[in-house]
Amino acid sequence: MRLLALLDGTLADPEAAHVRVDDLGLTRGDGVFETVLVVDGRPRELGPHLDRLLRSARMLDLAVPALPEWERLFATVVAAWPEPGEFAVKLVCTRGAEYGDGTPTVFALAFSIEPHTVEKRRNGVSAVVLDRGFDPGLAERAPWLLLGAKTLSYAVNMAAQRHAASVGADEVIFTASDGSVLEGPTSTVVVVEGRTLRTPPASSGILPGTTQAALFRAAERAGWAAKVEPVLVDDLAAADGVLLVSSVRRIVRVRTLDGVDLPDATGPWTELSDLYEREYA
Repeated sequence: MRLLALLDGTLADPEAAHVRVDDLGLTRGDGVFETVLVVDGRPRELGPHLDRLLRSARMLDLAVPALPEWERLFATVVAAWPEPGEFAVKLVCTRGAEYGDGTPTVFALAFSIEPHTVEKRRNGVSAVVLDRGFDPGLAERAPWLLLGAKTLSYAVNMAAQRHAASVGADEVIFTASDGSVLEGPTSTVVVVEGRTLRTPPASSGILPGTTQAALFRAAERAGWAAKVEPVLVDDLAAADGVLLVSSVRRIVRVRTLDGVDLPDATGPWTELSDLYEREYA
C-alpha cells in the first residue's frame, strides 16, 4: 500500500504523474530525502530525521521548506494512513525542474513494510565487504563530494547491493581505502564487543545514523558502553556480533561475512532489540 501527500497538504494519487521529466532529482539525483518509520501512528526519531534532512540540504546549497512545513507534511500523511501497525514515510525534496521557476519538488510517500524486511529482522543477513574507494579524511578535504549527505544519488549504493546479490549475499559493508569500516549502503554498522557497542564516526564521510543513536541511547541506560570511534575490518570478524541498523529494518544481525560464519549474536541482538523497542513503548 502507498499514500502520497504534497507540500500544500493535498493527498494525491501515487499511481499518477506528479514530477516533470526535467526534474533535477530525476535527471541528476539532485535532492535529499529521509525515511521515517511509523509504528501505530507514532513516528520514530522524526526530529533527528528532519534535522539530518536539513543538514543534507545545507550541504547541497538546496533551498528546502522550513521545519514546520515538513512537520505538517509528515502529519498529513500519517493521519491519512488507514491501517494499524507499521509503515514508513519517505520525505523528498529535489531542486525542481531544470527549466522551471526554481520551485523545489517536495512530497511525502508512505508505504507498507515489505515481508522480506521483516524476515531480515528476524533471521539476520549475510554480508560482503566492499571497498568504497575513499579514505576517511576525504570528507573534510573535499566537501563538494557530499560524503555524509543523504542525497537522491544512490546509484553506487544500489550497484553495491546488486553485486552482493550476485554473489549470494544480502547486504554490504563498505570500507575505506585504509581498511576502516564505513557503513552499509542503507544502514549503519554497529560492532558488539562484550557489553560495548562501537560504530564508525560520521567524520569518516558516512551518514550519522538516527537508529544507531537511538540504540546507543537505550543501551547506555541499560549499562552498556557505547563508543563512536574508528572500526577496522578485522574487528568485524573478532567481534561478538555485527549489527546493521536502519530506520525501516531496525536492528539486524550479520550471520556471515564474506562467506564466513560470524559468532552467534542472537543473545546480544535480542537484548539490544528489546532495549531499542522500549524507547518507544
